[in-house]
Amino acid sequence: MSSPSPTLSRRRLLGLSGASAAVLALGVNAPDVASADPLPHRENLFGLGVASGYPREDGAVLWTRLAPEPLAEDGHGGMPLRSAPVKWEVSETRDFRRIVKRGTALAQPELAHSVHPRVEGLKAATDYFYRFSVGPQKSPVGRFRTLPAAGAATERFTVGMISCQAWYHGHFAAHRHLAQEEDLDLTIFLGDYIYEYGITAANLWRQGAEVTPAHAVEIETLEQYRLRYALTKSDPHLQALHARAAAVAIWDDHEVQNDYVGAASSTGIPAELFAHRIAVAYRAFYENLPVDIDALPQGPESDILAGLEVGSLARITLMDTRQFRDAPPVDEADRVREDRTMLGAAQERWVTERLRTSQSRWNVLAGGVVLAPITDDRTDQWDGYPAARRRLLAEMRRAGNAVMLTGDIHKHVAAELRGEAAGLPAGPAGVELVTTSAASDGDGAKTDKYTPDWVQHDYVRHYDGRRGYLHLRFTPEQLTSSFWIVPWVESDDTAPKELSARFTTPAGTSRLIED
Repeated sequence: MSSPSPTLSRRRLLGLSGASAAVLALGVNAPDVASADPLPHRENLFGLGVASGYPREDGAVLWTRLAPEPLAEDGHGGMPLRSAPVKWEVSETRDFRRIVKRGTALAQPELAHSVHPRVEGLKAATDYFYRFSVGPQKSPVGRFRTLPAAGAATERFTVGMISCQAWYHGHFAAHRHLAQEEDLDLTIFLGDYIYEYGITAANLWRQGAEVTPAHAVEIETLEQYRLRYALTKSDPHLQALHARAAAVAIWDDHEVQNDYVGAASSTGIPAELFAHRIAVAYRAFYENLPVDIDALPQGPESDILAGLEVGSLARITLMDTRQFRDAPPVDEADRVREDRTMLGAAQERWVTERLRTSQSRWNVLAGGVVLAPITDDRTDQWDGYPAARRRLLAEMRRAGNAVMLTGDIHKHVAAELRGEAAGLPAGPAGVELVTTSAASDGDGAKTDKYTPDWVQHDYVRHYDGRRGYLHLRFTPEQLTSSFWIVPWVESDDTAPKELSARFTTPAGTSRLIED
């Protein structure tokens, strides 16, 4: 949807992604490759676990990446630079006595030996189990649940929200607890799945952890991005969460560089060099997550927009609030300009259409940065794009039962979205639920120096600066949002979970009623 840099030819843009259509196709569905040379025997081929994503009523995307040495510094996970067939199976039972689908994908060095087969032809609203195999070696078992059939009456749907996984700042106790939730249909990763900063003695707060000097520099090459994903995904609790339920993921800034905007670096890296950095960062995102085929970039362009239809209960729209936004405002006159956009014109039209045509009970948007008005100087959030926010809130109000899901700020926040706070006629427009970080900024505290900025507004109903996750339960009658925290993340992964707050939003009210 974006335009390539004028200094780069289309041929060079395609070359930056480094993966042909044929390579991509084989990583999704390979023909019979029984004649392929077998790999030399390696233990722990599935060292980064398994995942599923982007469920539909008839299937989902499956993912694994062969990596017997996940932290190999060349970014290839200890794999030889040749392809390997990977078989996959989907079963109605965890013991795989009722296999309903199977196939083969080709793990290729061009895509870091990752595979992304999409399974189709399954039953709606049904639990399935999956696994991969290479020769006699089998992967861990994962689970996903297909979505209800289009328009089908649906009694409930549960979502877990995770954001901001600075591995070096703490242990993933939040993931451990979310993976153990009795009720979990989908996990939404709301950005900053990795961080690009160098890991040094100054910021390595995850006690008991060590890294090699290769991790000490800010990442900018494909090999370095692959290595940082491998470090993050080596965490057993993150692997368990991915195996527990299907996931969807959007990015914010740290998947590339802090506070980058569109095609522009926040630190003045020349456009042509930064285009290459974006290209390899987006490619590593595709290689390491259970995303659909559209997310494989062509140069510094990628499409992570997606929509999920949860029967008649919810329409979920995943937005990209980083790639298409206008540059930060240079002054107040620029900030309030009517044509400023956070989403870009094409994406804004798409989101508007999804809201206007929705017949679902709940209209759920997921984005990388906070929508609610907080302070005018927070220009990296929607506060820097007030005209675009008014347009979106008007559409959310029109659609009804609108919910915005965000992360980014390393705080739990619950806010009622009101027109009068954003320059619209008075009245409710929806609710916003912000999940805190999983580890970023270390242990945190319930209140901090930013608390006054947020709680000055009566529509901000909750604020908590500790780490954790958010669990949502949608029913036709109400949305229940449970804000869970863990008291510590720096010392170890044993922290218990504690309920910070729980709110009910009755359908038709756009209110947050604390339980």
